[in-house]
Amino acid sequence: MSSVRGRRGGPPADARRSTGRAPRVHSTRPVGTNVRAATASRPGVRRPGRRAPRSAGTPQRRRPLVTGRAVLLGGLILLLALTLAGPIRQYLAGQAELEQLAAEGRELDQRAADLREQLERQSDPAYAERQARERLTYVLPGDRLVVVVDGEAVEGDAGTLADAGRDAELPWYEGLMQSLADADG
Repeated sequence: MSSVRGRRGGPPADARRSTGRAPRVHSTRPVGTNVRAATASRPGVRRPGRRAPRSAGTPQRRRPLVTGRAVLLGGLILLLALTLAGPIRQYLAGQAELEQLAAEGRELDQRAADLREQLERQSDPAYAERQARERLTYVLPGDRLVVVVDGEAVEGDAGTLADAGRDAELPWYEGLMQSLADADG
């Protein structure tokens, strides 16, 4: 039996602990002076001319374009993409909603500022008086009101017009018929 452990991992013949590698055998031959330096025989150093050129007659083994590892890697990448598609879509939808809500918030802030400004203006008595004169045609006692009707200036006091007395004498249905006749032309 040999002292080297076999492939099946049986115990070594001399019962020494084995690492699974063949034991080192050192040469006891003397090294000559015209032998190459020891650095050239290191495993990482290439020596030129060592490999024999391939002959054209020997068929070269081609590597397949798609290997099993490439298929497995592609499948894993596809599975990862499908797994992450839903959360990424939800994230992007959430970002769009946040931008929309931020725009609505800015609009509401602007509207609140406008309303605060309008409230401050309306608390000013001069503004309220000016609005009452323009919109409601209010006049203060002693002011003169001039209303232009059909291109003619009609003067009167603040509460009445000159034509108002004539229309008050007619019953309502006659006033309606007269207004229809005037509108008809």
